[in-house]
Amino acid sequence: MLSWSPRLGVCSWSLRPSDPSELAQRVREVGVDAVQLALTPLVERHEVWRDAVSRLRDAGIAILSGMLETVGEDYSSIARIAETGGVRPDATWPATRERAARVADVAARHDIRLVTFHAGFIPHDPRDPERGRMLDRLRQVATIFGRCGVAIAFETGQEPAATLIDCLKEFAPGTVGVNFDPANMLLYGSGDPISALQALGPWVRQVHLKDARRSPTPGAWGSEVVFGTGEVDVPGLVAALAACPQCPNLVIEREAGESRVEDCRAAVAAVGRKDSGFRIPE
Repeated sequence: MLSWSPRLGVCSWSLRPSDPSELAQRVREVGVDAVQLALTPLVERHEVWRDAVSRLRDAGIAILSGMLETVGEDYSSIARIAETGGVRPDATWPATRERAARVADVAARHDIRLVTFHAGFIPHDPRDPERGRMLDRLRQVATIFGRCGVAIAFETGQEPAATLIDCLKEFAPGTVGVNFDPANMLLYGSGDPISALQALGPWVRQVHLKDARRSPTPGAWGSEVVFGTGEVDVPGLVAALAACPQCPNLVIEREAGESRVEDCRAAVAAVGRKDSGFRIPE
């Protein structure tokens, strides 16, 4: 049983809304009253999303955190996202840095105090010059958000937990954290989700509730499934969360399938079962 009562929300992008009104409606249909909000549309589709925060809050929907999408991400294959994701590509880094600054400003103005994003594939070898460049860029992003009073957290999965921990130790304590996604560990084939969570516990600031099955083919995507129906050990997840020093909120994420609202509602039901081990306040 969890030793705290986390807030349960849903990722806005999982629901694929066309505007803030549709987002609020779909969040309610899922059966939650909180959201992690994709912030890139607020700065790049301002005409549609400029009042998203106020409309969500007026509807009684809390914003638990924000999400930054780095420029040029291509998830068509693991190889492509390794080339295009996060702060790694030289070609898109200046645009990503500019977008990060705009997102940080929006987050600060709306009192959104945590923003998560994919850092990109971080090389394991400390001697790799690519690793040094990435860490320098991530420090720049941390500084941009820190000056606005906003914390950042890296998504997990693109590298093994041990590699990520080695990098986290190179930042000043408390400046960066982790948004832990157990399914990503399976989708990318980067390790066991529960042991990864146990190791990353001191840095965990938020958790995505997502499930998946590993691919039998090394280097190929696994398959995402409805939370509670895949290979994520839910009791093990609950136990590892209970041991985390901080009290991360739980956010349902669904990035596959054509029945997103229904799938997210199924995740809410899975979390709400008495035997799930989760303890979510009414």
